[in-house]
Amino acid sequence: MIACICKSFTRPYTAKYGNFGTVKCKIKLYTVIKEGKKLNYTGILQEMLLYIDANIKEKLNVEKLAERAGFSPYYFCRMFQCGVGSSIMEYVRNRRLAYAACELGSGRRIVDIAIDYGFETHSGFSKAFRRYFGCPPEIYRTVASFNVPKLPVLKELDQFIPGCAIEPKIIARRAAFKLAGYSLKTNPSDWEKVKPIPEFWKECRTDGRLEKLHGESFLKYHAEYGACFPDYCENGDFLYFVGVEVKERHNIPADYDVYTIPRAVFAVFTTLPGDEENLPTAGKDTWQYIFSEWLPNSGYEIDSKGFAFELYDERSMGKTENVFDIYLPIVKRPL
Repeated sequence: MIACICKSFTRPYTAKYGNFGTVKCKIKLYTVIKEGKKLNYTGILQEMLLYIDANIKEKLNVEKLAERAGFSPYYFCRMFQCGVGSSIMEYVRNRRLAYAACELGSGRRIVDIAIDYGFETHSGFSKAFRRYFGCPPEIYRTVASFNVPKLPVLKELDQFIPGCAIEPKIIARRAAFKLAGYSLKTNPSDWEKVKPIPEFWKECRTDGRLEKLHGESFLKYHAEYGACFPDYCENGDFLYFVGVEVKERHNIPADYDVYTIPRAVFAVFTTLPGDEENLPTAGKDTWQYIFSEWLPNSGYEIDSKGFAFELYDERSMGKTENVFDIYLPIVKRPL
């Protein structure tokens, strides 16, 4: 039994594992790579760096840049990190600071320069500037240069791209554990028209159910789980579950659904950082990467006796730089 559809994965993926059945997903990742065509990844990155410079004062985000480069946001982020040595938006921010530094000697007000390069306030710009250059802009402007900052030297990626893929941690949970929470019966055939799983999370947050869970005495951690459990129906129905981990030897009130996650070896994937709006996309891309890239080349297969789940802890609760973990039960593939 395996679940590969959780909070952020709003379209199902075509696969048959254990007793879980068949679900479907539209995958458009890595089409060119799978067709056997060799791409000049370093050249693509070079073009993207030039594009960022040419649009340095425009609104740029990961999705827009990835689409222009012709990759999924997830894959492009990994490629960029490997080639440039920093995340995309960190590079964009630092590049804007470098261009802003060039203009400090022009006599313009610092706040006007800051706004030109996408910073909303003088204080926000000064804090970022000091962190990057080691001094405030007021001091830097006395020695400011009008030279356009050079582009970074890229690593050679043509033979390096496979290493850009996220590598999970392999951990063993020696004991089973229980989850308590709420379930929703759903079917993948309905997902083209509606998105029941994200709506279910929203409802649980807004109607007080999650708040109630976090106030229970049986709560083990202030973290939330999303998982799928088969309903053993011929039409492919399954139960999507939202809940928390419970302490051992605690009675659970009857109004909660309770499930047991069996002991297993897990591959644990951490999504790329994102804000509240982009985190679902990061999750969906991670699931797609797991099944289309990592699993076929890993030497592992899914443990059909286990359950996959998503874990949302304190790293998922902020406004920016949020991540969550995907736990995939695995066993060594037979030789």
